[in-house]
Amino acid sequence: MNQIKLPYNFPYWMDLTTIYEARHCERSEAIQGEVERAALDCFAALAMTGEQAMLDRTDRRILSLLQSDGRIAGVELADKVGLSPTAVGERLKRLTREGFVTGYRATLDPLKLGLNLLVFVEVYLDKTTPDAFERFAAAVKRAPEVLECHMVAGGFDYLVKTRVADMNAYRRFLGEVLLALPAVRETRTYAVMEEVKTDGALPL
Repeated sequence: MNQIKLPYNFPYWMDLTTIYEARHCERSEAIQGEVERAALDCFAALAMTGEQAMLDRTDRRILSLLQSDGRIAGVELADKVGLSPTAVGERLKRLTREGFVTGYRATLDPLKLGLNLLVFVEVYLDKTTPDAFERFAAAVKRAPEVLECHMVAGGFDYLVKTRVADMNAYRRFLGEVLLALPAVRETRTYAVMEEVKTDGALPL
């Protein structure tokens, strides 16, 4: 059974009595704001279990901003979330250390690089055994032409995503790379006519 984890910055001294008093007694706006923000974070945490409960609203705001602009300056990020640069820096270190932020990279324009054709491929293996899965997975990870590969539930075994210059380049990839992978029996190709949405961020 998972234990509920309160936000790491939830004050140890705060209980429901303190929250009630802050709401109903005359206190400075700053104290009331601090109490209510921490209380909201606490109540949100109580609705979650596992790793999600380690994130408070500010953490999620930081992650959302980083998804939209990974090069945002620390000072600007701090200003947007209402914390000091030092506090934001500590949160970023923790989020990275705990695996919520896994890295940063540049997003390139494939068309300017001559990679005009995006293709998805259904892959069927000749047998569905642990050995066949392991050999295929190990080989596909070594193929730089493969952008993504996912094992799926349904009528086929893997969904592969690749991007190449044109259909001739794809035919070479299919014959020389994909069909040469271990245990591949059959493939079905779906060339993308229009990329409708490609920049989706994780919902936070």
